[in-house]
This record gives sequence, C-alpha cells and structure tokens, in this order.
Amino acid sequence: MPRLLALALPLVLGSCTMMMGSNYTLGKQPAAGDLTPGGTVTSRMSGDMVMTNARVMGLRPNQFYVAHYHTQGAASTDPCSSGGPAIMSSKVVGQTDAGGMLTLTGSVARADVMNATYFNVHTASDAQGTPADPGVACTAVRMAGM
Repeated sequence: MPRLLALALPLVLGSCTMMMGSNYTLGKQPAAGDLTPGGTVTSRMSGDMVMTNARVMGLRPNQFYVAHYHTQGAASTDPCSSGGPAIMSSKVVGQTDAGGMLTLTGSVARADVMNATYFNVHTASDAQGTPADPGVACTAVRMAGM
C-alpha cells in the first residue's frame, strides 16, 4: 500500500499544478496615454476550458473595456507589440467602477487559445466591446504549457 501511494502522489500533485494555472502581470501600452494601467491576469485550465480572470487598475472610471487573447503577429518579436490577430472566442467585456478598477472573467475552449502569445485589454467604444484602440494594457502569455 505505501508503495502505491508513493507512485500515485506525484500524479496527484502534478494535476494540482495544472489546475493552479498561470499568473501574468499586465503592463502599460502606448494607447493608454496618461492612464497608468496595471494588474494581473490568471489563466487556469478546467477540463477542456481555460478560465481567465483579469484585474486591472488605473483605468478611466465608468468606461467599458474589452480584452482577449491574441496570436503572435509579424510586426515584432515582442508579443505585445506584434500586432497579432485577436482570438474572438476569448473576448470578455466589462466596465470599470468609479475608481477605475476593472474585473474581467471568462472561459474559452482550450483548443482556441493554445497558440495565444498575449492577452490585451482595449478601451471599448460600446457595451458590446468594440475595441477603440490597439490596447491599453498587455501581457505575454504561454498557453502551450497548460
């Protein structure tokens, strides 16, 4: 019995690590102008889905924002400057509170975001999440390891 436990324990611990996911730090993008956005993005796998939670501060109060994962573009080797296409199935929309704090939560099929290289937050021009700029906050991500 102890031998079986010794063999099973690494498998159980490895599974826990997969559920914990990855944490990323958002950085300011040029389109932020005089804003000072910062925050975190947490991605974790649950079954065949990737659950994402983003918390961003330093944004305009009572403004809509939209975020999504992107694949690598050709404009730069830096993911956040590469201009890659958005993965529209990963779109999440939210509105900041009176203090400029934004919380976004969403889920997307793991297969849809496996090639994502960055997560980008844009100012939205409406409640549907139509991007109004190339992005105010961004972080490189690594989804293939999830």
